[in-house]
Amino acid sequence: MANEKETKPKKHIFKKLKAEFKKIIWPSKDTVRKETTSVILSTAFLGVLIACLDGLIKLGITFLTSIGG
Repeated sequence: MANEKETKPKKHIFKKLKAEFKKIIWPSKDTVRKETTSVILSTAFLGVLIACLDGLIKLGITFLTSIGG
């Protein structure tokens, strides 16, 4: 009897899970390509921006320490 009670809820969960997966609207390949491209480009742009700011701050600190020392 314990086995019957354990298997029934599992089957019920999988039926609900299957029904939920049918509700998912998957994006088209074109949409995925456009969004992936925008994420890669914006990430690259921000990486370059952060690297430039880091270099400027490093130059500023070097300049300030050379004046004071």
